[in-house]
Amino acid sequence: MDDLDVNITIIDRDGVKHNVNAPTDMAMNLMEVIRSYELAPEGTIGICGGMAMCASCQCYILTDTELPEMQDDEEAMLSEAFYVKDNSRLSCQIPITPEIDGLEVEIAPES
Repeated sequence: MDDLDVNITIIDRDGVKHNVNAPTDMAMNLMEVIRSYELAPEGTIGICGGMAMCASCQCYILTDTELPEMQDDEEAMLSEAFYVKDNSRLSCQIPITPEIDGLEVEIAPES
C-alpha cells in the first residue's frame, strides 16, 4: 500500500467484511471500488454508471467519517429507494479521497 491509498472496510450483501485499499489518485468513487473488488455481483451495483440515477449502489455509512455533502440528485434518488436508513448514501457519490481513510460501509440489500 502506498501513500495514495486509503483503507476502507466494505461489508458485502452476505455480511462478509472486506478490508480494501483504494487509490486516491485515480478519481474513483466508492461504487467503482466495490465493483473492481467484485464485492457485489455484476449488474447489481452501479447500474446507471455512477450518475446518481439509480439506487443500486446504496450503502450504509458505519463510521463518522466526514463525507462530501449530499447533493440534490442523490437525495432525490434515496427518497425513492428501498431499504433507506438515516446513514444511507449512494456509493457512486463518495469520491475516494485521503479524508475517507478508515471508512466502513455496508452495501444495502438489492432492491
